[in-house]
Amino acid sequence: MTKSEQVLAKYESFVNPGLARLLRFMGLTGVEREAEGCFVTDWNGKQMIDCVGGYGTFAFGHRHPRIVRAVEEQLQKMPLSSKIMLCEPMADLAERLARVTPGDLTYTFVCNSGAEAVEGAIKLARIATGKPKIISMINSFHGKTLGSLSASGKELYRQPFEPLLQGFVHVPFGDLDRLEAAIGQDAAAVLLEPIQGEAGIIVPPQGYLREVRELCDRKGVLLIADEVQTGMGRTGHFFACESEGVVPDIMCLAKALGGGVMPIGAFIARPHLYDAYKDAPLLHTSTFGGNPLACAAANAALDVLVEERLHEEAAAKGVSFMSRLHMLAEQYPGTVAEVRGRGLMIGIEFSSEEIGGLVMADLIENGVLTAFALNNLRVTRLEPPLTISSQELDLVVDALDKALEGGAACAVS
Repeated sequence: MTKSEQVLAKYESFVNPGLARLLRFMGLTGVEREAEGCFVTDWNGKQMIDCVGGYGTFAFGHRHPRIVRAVEEQLQKMPLSSKIMLCEPMADLAERLARVTPGDLTYTFVCNSGAEAVEGAIKLARIATGKPKIISMINSFHGKTLGSLSASGKELYRQPFEPLLQGFVHVPFGDLDRLEAAIGQDAAAVLLEPIQGEAGIIVPPQGYLREVRELCDRKGVLLIADEVQTGMGRTGHFFACESEGVVPDIMCLAKALGGGVMPIGAFIARPHLYDAYKDAPLLHTSTFGGNPLACAAANAALDVLVEERLHEEAAAKGVSFMSRLHMLAEQYPGTVAEVRGRGLMIGIEFSSEEIGGLVMADLIENGVLTAFALNNLRVTRLEPPLTISSQELDLVVDALDKALEGGAACAVS
């Protein structure tokens, strides 16, 4: 048996047979072996440019040497916390986040994932306001734990697990009137992604985020920004909400926060919201949240982001990359419906799911890893590391040109 057949057999027998069938059907049977920078290498020695980026996790590329070194040094000291004594790496991380996030975001709870960060933000909003209602967006994605799934706006993932948590309402993203109509006396918070990732890289109308902030202030409800995918420089700003000068009441982070080396999540809130936890600080806790290894990775990642100004790199490279992608869209109008995004968070929407699947398969064949947007299978995302070079982006464009040529031929036939 080949390595691919061996691993697929284990998926079928011990992991998830449905997932194994899906991966086999899509031709995604390569077995990853190692990765460095922008490249992933499979067991056959084939090297591919990673434009999936762990759905935004690898903003710093794979195995960034400074981040790996920080984790290795912490590993030799103390990998996990006693949870009884003070943890310096976690305290350092909270201080760093208070300094780099906008406005007066101050207090940080460190957890293990984006879904956990959203769960914690929802709990904080409810206890701080004494109100139950959370308003989120149709086609949003906030995670698949029970609470974060209740906030997510895709029925495909919600319906099998109903009844979900009560008190969640969904409105169209970008529609301020529908949002205002949904806010009542029982509303605790509005929860949104500054750019919807899994919906297909949906950028809201200019001014929408600022108008939502003003609406929340006027109605006396909190604003929670889910920056799990958009944060850490991905969109050309440290955090996407800064594009309109918006300071949320609570911000959720994960993915790239771990530097592509360790899993970590966090939510950071304005000081007055933590009044609810002053007398009962153990109402929300996590055994592994804030562990020294993950915090060491996050501290190093923030240092790299600040010192190398990678958000500026993402902004500049994104403009050039998007320009070339728009040119390809004009060249293949029957294949590409739209190119959209900001910074290095880009989605290509195809004229059909079938053509999108063919293009994605051709891209992988030609050495570029991509993936569908989870809530819109017509959209392929391009989220390369912010450290990607211009020459490597040229290779991505060349591979996409070849794949689109094949997709256009399919569309004609």
